[in-house]
Amino acid sequence: MEKVEKVEREVQEFSAEEIAKFRKWFAAFDAEAWDRQFEADVKAGKLDALADRALRDHAAGKSTKL
Repeated sequence: MEKVEKVEREVQEFSAEEIAKFRKWFAAFDAEAWDRQFEADVKAGKLDALADRALRDHAAGKSTKL
């Protein structure tokens, strides 16, 4: 049996309180994973082209003040 299937079955048996606690934990876990991936992408230069385009557009007056 796959680990994910096992976790799915176990989560289905959680009480409302356990679901709330699990959601809070998973949101934090997922945010940390996303942050690590974002940082890795930045370090690898994967966002450089987007940043360059944004800076060019801003210099050309294609942005608006917040």
